[in-house]
Amino acid sequence: MAQFILAFRMAIKSILSNKLRSFLTMLGVIIGIWAVIAVVGLAQGSTKSITDRLQRLGTNLIQINITGRNSNRNVTFEELQQFADQHADDIEAIAPTVSSSVTLKYGTTTHDTTLIGTTADYSTVRDVNVSSGRFILPIDVDYRQKVALVGTYIVKDLFNGENPIGKKLKINGQIFTVVGVLEERANSQEQSDDDQVIVPVTVAQRLTRNAIIRNFAIKITDGNKSDTVMNYLNNFLYKIYNDTTAYRVFNTAQLLDTLNSVTQTLTLMLAGIAAISLIVGGIGIMNIMLVSVTERTREIGIRKAIGAKRRNILVQFLIEASVVTGLGGIIGIILGYVTINLFSKLNVATAIFSVPWAILAFTISLAIGIVFGLFPASKASRLNPIEALRYE
Repeated sequence: MAQFILAFRMAIKSILSNKLRSFLTMLGVIIGIWAVIAVVGLAQGSTKSITDRLQRLGTNLIQINITGRNSNRNVTFEELQQFADQHADDIEAIAPTVSSSVTLKYGTTTHDTTLIGTTADYSTVRDVNVSSGRFILPIDVDYRQKVALVGTYIVKDLFNGENPIGKKLKINGQIFTVVGVLEERANSQEQSDDDQVIVPVTVAQRLTRNAIIRNFAIKITDGNKSDTVMNYLNNFLYKIYNDTTAYRVFNTAQLLDTLNSVTQTLTLMLAGIAAISLIVGGIGIMNIMLVSVTERTREIGIRKAIGAKRRNILVQFLIEASVVTGLGGIIGIILGYVTINLFSKLNVATAIFSVPWAILAFTISLAIGIVFGLFPASKASRLNPIEALRYE
């Protein structure tokens, strides 16, 4: 133990005596660990944000996506509404969805956002409510009235925080009247649920020149009936399309499973890419340690001459390499933590600092020091003390 502490002190002394070189040596590890922590934090933050939004919808939501592949026939909203009425005990509400990117203009200010065209039942199906004004009414849909509901981010960004109710708003050049403000759901962040505009589905179809509605959301009365209702829907749609590839019926749980699978794969892939810089950093460590062994050949010779054994020299250089990469790992973790907090404070993206990944990253940085420091340490330990003392 005493020898280990002595080797540790010598490693610190050696690092401090060559501060710039030591910093440049650990730079590759710092960048690698920083990249791993930041990338994983962003991936996990984005996943949590989407997962929370899906979980808020509950387990009693079923989605229908119409691709219409190999079919000249498409199911209409009226047909699905009739189907829902026939299964009123199982289906609480159904809402069509037409979405598109649009440009809003109020005065001289413009803003690009997401438009959702739907019906009054969207409020029930998606649990979307207004904080002021009113929601879409059936009469708005039937008479294609150009009314709009806006999210809180749009109120803040486009209307400068003023009450927008009753004001005129241009959507892709067409004039709409704002009749409601949606309840805040994502801290008024850009590109969130608070950054959207909702209009009647019939108006959205004309605005986006989309005659076919391809997405429907269905709220069932009991989450335990999800499989039963999905079977009903699959049978209903198969009678229309006679092809199971022309549509997709899925529930929130299936969507979450798919999302988790994709994000886990994406996280591992991004972390793998970031880990490449760690390998590059490790090669840099080995290179500098080889230079250090050459520069300290006489020191090694003196130590061996006064009784130091091969394993003492080996441990000394291994600890020195591990201390360099370990310090690099700690600095990289701190930089990753700062970056994640910066992203969150600036509302650039949702990011989470992952303690398990930080511990794993620090462990990997130590392992890099041992792996890439092993060859230089072994070379130093095998030096002949007489030849080492003659070295100039």
